Amino acid sequence: MTAPPFRKVLIANRGEIALRIARTCRELGIATVAVYSTPDRDSAVVRFADEAVHIGPAAPRRSYLSMPGPIEAALRCGADAVHPGYGFLSEDPDFATVCADNGLTFIGPRPEVMAGVGDKAKVRELMRAAGLPVLPGSDGAVPTRAEAERVAAEIGYPLVVKAAAGGGGRGIGVVRSTAELPRVYRETVALARAVFGDGEVYLERYVGRARHVEVQVLGDEVGNVVHLGERDCSLQRRNQKLVEEAPSPGLDERTRSELGEYAVAGARAVGYTGAGTMEFLVDHAGTVTFMELNARIQVEHPVTEALTGIDLIREQIRIAAGLPLSVKQEDVRPAGAAIECRVNAEDPEAGFRPSPGLLEVFDVPGGPWTRVDSGFVRGDSVPPYYDSLLAKLIVWAPTRAEAIARADRALSEFAVEGPGVVTTIPLLRRLIGHPVFAAGEHTTCFVHELLGGGP
Repeated sequence: MTAPPFRKVLIANRGEIALRIARTCRELGIATVAVYSTPDRDSAVVRFADEAVHIGPAAPRRSYLSMPGPIEAALRCGADAVHPGYGFLSEDPDFATVCADNGLTFIGPRPEVMAGVGDKAKVRELMRAAGLPVLPGSDGAVPTRAEAERVAAEIGYPLVVKAAAGGGGRGIGVVRSTAELPRVYRETVALARAVFGDGEVYLERYVGRARHVEVQVLGDEVGNVVHLGERDCSLQRRNQKLVEEAPSPGLDERTRSELGEYAVAGARAVGYTGAGTMEFLVDHAGTVTFMELNARIQVEHPVTEALTGIDLIREQIRIAAGLPLSVKQEDVRPAGAAIECRVNAEDPEAGFRPSPGLLEVFDVPGGPWTRVDSGFVRGDSVPPYYDSLLAKLIVWAPTRAEAIARADRALSEFAVEGPGVVTTIPLLRRLIGHPVFAAGEHTTCFVHELLGGGP
């Protein structure tokens, strides 16, 4: 039997992604260490991992966002690598550096690469130099409102104000007229400072009624870079993804090929290693423009796994250990159609207000080609301190129409009940059952318009 790439991996995260990582580690023969905050003491990953270490109270900045906790836990338990998952410390180059300084392998891009791609304003220029199409926008950050007004006059309206250090769909404000710019600029700067600790923002032309399409890339330490096809993430509310699918409906083969080539070129341009995602907009005319590069595993990575049969966490671990990719571009042959629905503890009728509480009933669906990734089981409590994601439902089928039917069937089986707990399941069924979605004609504006937000 081949020796595992690492002996023991500490998972610096929580919830479904922590359990997802732990499962692949077990299959590879790698021992795992879970870390947990006080309210997560009885979580699924704590029960599953080989060891578990308490790292602080509920507040993320005193537990999952505090570097000393996971570092000290890793050293105490004898781990030789740290997997950050997504969110929290996953895109923090300082955390990757501290890991290296303590003899721990960070399972992700090198710190200098992460720092370089973390500034989304600078990445625009790097991608432009690499030959990728980039939307008209500011040359780097816009430090003052007066400068924003000058640049906006050159770009034209509508436009977006974006946090340079943003991510996860946060720190984005749409501006449709000159009168709106001062307010949106001020609010986006304030949010960027509060959420990302960096108030820098940049401006970019706004493209409405477009598809949000992202391409999964893998790069290793010996220079191999491949793409694993695209995912469509156009069903969103407030830039937060609700449903993802692959392949993207409505793309012709020329555009699909173009997206893959751009993604590989962009990853090569920054020396990217690990699993990453190149995000693009595709407008009604099929014109492709680069949006951003996410230097981590994505929430929706199972969609690509379902189509390709490639375990992305396994590839991340291999790459971090210095091993070459296990696949070449010609080996990547996506087949069929896959859909992921994010089941959140939120009330869509109350502005998507989080609805934490006790899960008195939590029965997940099964059946052919039906996967559920979750960090919860019946009897658990959904804490109010973290992201409201309860589970990810992923289905695969030979055709898109069959995948939609399978996703709806599985959602109909999903039973979640508890005092105060409301979920997005009814909305998800409404979205994937809508004729516009069935026809593959939805854009990033669809959910907003469907819920009465207007064009």
